[in-house]
Amino acid sequence: MATKTVAKAAKATKATKSGKVTKVAKAVRPRKTAMVKKVTKATPIRKVARVAKAARATKSRTPAASRPAPVLSPEQVGQILELIKGVNSVELKLSVPLTSHRATLKAIGLDPVEAQPRQAFFLDTPDLALNRAGLVVRVRRSQGGTGDTVIKLRPVDPATIDEEVRLSASFKMEVDVMPGGFVCSGSFKGVCTGKAALDATSGVTPLSSLFSKEQRAFYEAHAPAGISLDSLTVLGPTFLLKAKHQPKDFDRRITVEMWLYPDGQRILEVSTKALPNEAFQVGTEFKNYLAKLGVSLGAPQETKTKTAMKFFKAKVNSDLGGTMRPPVR
Repeated sequence: MATKTVAKAAKATKATKSGKVTKVAKAVRPRKTAMVKKVTKATPIRKVARVAKAARATKSRTPAASRPAPVLSPEQVGQILELIKGVNSVELKLSVPLTSHRATLKAIGLDPVEAQPRQAFFLDTPDLALNRAGLVVRVRRSQGGTGDTVIKLRPVDPATIDEEVRLSASFKMEVDVMPGGFVCSGSFKGVCTGKAALDATSGVTPLSSLFSKEQRAFYEAHAPAGISLDSLTVLGPTFLLKAKHQPKDFDRRITVEMWLYPDGQRILEVSTKALPNEAFQVGTEFKNYLAKLGVSLGAPQETKTKTAMKFFKAKVNSDLGGTMRPPVR
């Protein structure tokens, strides 16, 4: 090694005397290694930025199935235990990640022809004043010429509902529980024909004609002042498929709903119901059943109504979204 170095030095000396300095400099200049090149092309700040970006990308590619399921806090469990003392039922819900829709339906064993097509219309003001007040007004048309209506208040404390209202056969108190959260609601349900629903949402007949006397009274008691049923805007429809299914390896019926929004967004929700005194046991069994099927319990949860209201608020005056329906006089 020493001999080669001396030879190079001697060669360099001769070249210098002959005026070939530039060529010699190139000959004896040390070659840059890959590491040297990398260091010279990127400052430490840029390196940090690249590392952070790569970490974010890796996190975003983490499969939903590998994320831990949100756990209710002890405080939330205590709140649920208190709420279920005054409700009729508990509904356990889970929205499935978009990438798992097909696999989930196959794992459950649901035959697509079991699903019933429906149209859902929400009624609110263009700026969603009812939604901000915790009031949901919905009309649905179903295959076969039937329809139904609901006026729902949420969140609500069962203790604040009048006893006369609670005694009505059309009124129901329920706690919806999903991974990491819950909400208690009070709902007044009604029935109508599919044609009546279509006529009212199309402006042929007043919207108020779809609702019972009890429903109208419940609405007036909880709606913001000055907003009548007939002044509401029709938001929709949203197309959905709903099926009640009895799995082979789960001893309770489950409900599967696929909501198809006008912008192409989809929500697949799987749910089952339980009596208040068995809610936690059924919840554990339902969770284990879904986990066994490979359904992600840690994916972000999307509620059907919230997604619909958000979409139609943005599109209420466009052709894609809801229709600005003039009140019927």
